[in-house]
This record gives sequence, C-alpha cells and structure tokens, in this order.
Amino acid sequence: MASPAERTPSIDLKGLESRIRDGSIDTVVSAITDLQGRLMGKRVTGDFFLEHAQDGIHLCTYLLGTDMEMRTPSGYRLMSWETGYGDYLAVPDWSTLRIIPWLEKTALVLADVQDEATHSLIPVAPRTVLRRQIERASEMGFEPLMASELEFYLLSDTYEGAAKKNFHDLEPFGWYNEDYHLLQASKAEPLYRRFRNEMSAARIPVEFSKGEAAPGQHELNIHYAEALESADRHTLFKHGLKEMAWQSGHAVTFMAKPDHTWTGNSAHVHVSLRRAGGGEPVFPQRGAKPYGVSDTMRHFLGGLMACMRELAFFIAPFVNSYKRFAPGSWAPTNLVWGRDNRTCAFRIVGDGPALRIESRVPGGDANPYLAYAAIIGAGLNGIAQRIEPPAEFHGNGYEAKGVPRIPRALWEAAQLLEQSKLARDIFGDDVVEHYVNTANVEQEAYDTVVTCWERQRYLERG
Repeated sequence: MASPAERTPSIDLKGLESRIRDGSIDTVVSAITDLQGRLMGKRVTGDFFLEHAQDGIHLCTYLLGTDMEMRTPSGYRLMSWETGYGDYLAVPDWSTLRIIPWLEKTALVLADVQDEATHSLIPVAPRTVLRRQIERASEMGFEPLMASELEFYLLSDTYEGAAKKNFHDLEPFGWYNEDYHLLQASKAEPLYRRFRNEMSAARIPVEFSKGEAAPGQHELNIHYAEALESADRHTLFKHGLKEMAWQSGHAVTFMAKPDHTWTGNSAHVHVSLRRAGGGEPVFPQRGAKPYGVSDTMRHFLGGLMACMRELAFFIAPFVNSYKRFAPGSWAPTNLVWGRDNRTCAFRIVGDGPALRIESRVPGGDANPYLAYAAIIGAGLNGIAQRIEPPAEFHGNGYEAKGVPRIPRALWEAAQLLEQSKLARDIFGDDVVEHYVNTANVEQEAYDTVVTCWERQRYLERG
C-alpha cells in the first residue's frame, strides 16, 4: 500500500520548467532555515529562476548569525563585521521541490548552504547539522525514520492585532478545553480542514488533527519519513500554517508556553532505525524482553537518556522553552522512560515494525533540524558505547526521585552544552561554539529586559 507521500503528486525540475513555461507557476521560493528554525530566502520570478538561479542563489552570511530580532550579535566566528558579511550560496535540494497550494502560482525548494568558493556545506547551518548525523548513522549501517506531532494555538487575534496589544490579553479561538472535543474543534474546522488538505497537497502528508488540552489548542500529526525529509516537512508545516492563518484573519503560535496559565505547545518526535538503504527495522526483536525491544533500540534509548541534559539546547532553544517543563503539564520534567506513559520524557510505543521511541522533550518552538540531530546523535552514541538505560519507570514520572531532570532554564542548558565533551564529539567544536553563542545571546537579551511581572511585583512593594 502506498504511503501518503507516495499518493501525493510530486514535481521535479523538468516539471517545474514546463509549468513556468505554460504560466501555471510564476514564482519560485528558494529557502534555507536559520538558527531559530525560520524559513529565510528569496522569491524568484519563474523565468529568471530557469535562466540564472537553478544552481543556487546568494544569501548574506549573517542569516546564520542573527538573533530572533535579526540583529547581528558578536561572537560568531564564521560571520561578523570583521569578515565583511559576504555571501553564502543556497543550493537547491531538488528532492524538496513542492508546489505551494496556499500561495498563488508558487513553487518552493529548500536549499543547502554552501561556501561559494569551495562548495562545501557550511557546518553550522541547521540542515547541515542534521545531514552530518544522518551520514554518521549510515556509516554505522542505519537509516533514521522520524515524525513530528505538532501542537499550536489558534488565536482570534491577527499577528498585527496581537502586536498592537503588546501581545497582552490574547484571545484563543475557543473558550474551553477542546482535547478530542469534536464540537469545539468544528468551530474552526474550515481552517483546520484547509491545513490538513493543503499540507497534504504540498507533500506534507497529515495523518489527522485533533483538539488539544486547552482552549484554541490543536494538534496535527505528520506521517513519518526519512529524517531529513521529515525535518523539512516539520519546517514547512509551521511556516505554512502561519501563512494560511494570516490569510484567514487569524494567527497561530507554536511558542512553547504562550502564557503561564496555558498548556504548553509540544512537538513530540518519534524515532526508529532501519538498516541503511531501506532495509528492515532494527528496533524490534521477536521475543525480546521487555516489549520486543532489541539491543540496538535499548542502547539508542540509553544514549538518549545519558546525553539529553548536555544536548538540551538543541531541543529547547529559547528562554521560553523551559517554562513548558512543569509538573502535571503534559510536558516532561524528569528524564525517565516508560511504555505508553505520557508522564515520561521518553515513551515506548508501537509494536513489531512500528516499535519506536517518542521523545516528549521538544516543544513547538524547536528547530527540527537541530532537535532531530540531537536525538539521532545521542542515540547513535548510545549504540556505539552500548549504553544501558535505567530501569523503566512505572507511575507518575513527575514524582520520580533521584533521577536526572531536564535543565530548568536556558542558562543551565547553555552551560551544559559549553562544557560537554560529548557534544563536541558528536557535532564538532565549530557547531558547539556557534550554538553556545546563540544560547548566550538569547539569554543576555532576556536578562536586560524589565518585565510586566517585575513591575507588578516590585513597583510599589519593592
């Protein structure tokens, strides 16, 4: 039986040329992903793309050395005022070419970031970071398969309206918990239906959508694929939902914790391994105990648990990310694992060929290339070192005692990453130093701001 991706029409370079010639496509978006997980790039007219841009477009190097506000902080060795902020080359990966149904006469292709002179991949580019871990898996004889479950809030506000209110008193679309609630979800079904159908038409196959655990919160699940394709789908999904919501006079947010009274947005990531070249799955083993888990899967899980604190920044990259990790919040706090236990950081689900690990650590704000790379890198390290996971946790994972916990704040994750020999062994010094600087820049930006909470607490009484 064909997968959802195989049932969705695709387009190749020859097909793109034909559509540009007949006028059904007039714009090609060439995009990369920045450090924060956002799409950056250029819209190219169809004819110019065919004549001049098939081999790549130029992008300023600063796109891999900015903060959320697009400022150019110091501390990045590869891009700075001293280096002159020259150009990188964004080279299309034609396997990612898609027609974008929610944008008129538009196709999109994701690109890898290269040095223009040497054509080598830029090591700190998020897509490169993931590529390196996929290559490492291949060298060990494995191919990672991954999938994302993404949660978000639909707001009655537009982005512009939210900004005019200084992002206070935001209005979720709905007024009561809509977890699995069909009536409440029906109120926004015209938009959710558009999300599902137009994503699937863009070769981002959505399995289902459902209400989540708060007013206006929803979840869509994307069908699994090879890791790089799955990360591409995750990135395009977030970008596309924001565009479609804006077109409909709404906003969606994937922010990990939009309000301290709201349930956080998760991005649960499922992972399994098969033999390289599309071979048999290696996580299940008939008759193995517990749960048919093979030695390979057990050691992968052991690596995840042993490495997760040191690699937390790659999965939770913002100050706000760590406010999602709260007891009883459906987001984990302790690094424990269990079979079908949603209070654990790592949940074993599925049977037989579908046996897999669900990491419940990533939030909706995660950069999927970095989060996937951290999960793969940690798991492969576990296989290589034959790391045994701790015993399965039974019961309420929030109450686990004497176990490692997820870092409590961005500053802690940054320190752990900077000091981690393991992270340097997995990713290399250049990647670790680049992203430690990114973490420090984000933390320093937060530390300098006086918040509403502080004024309310201290203005009169302090």
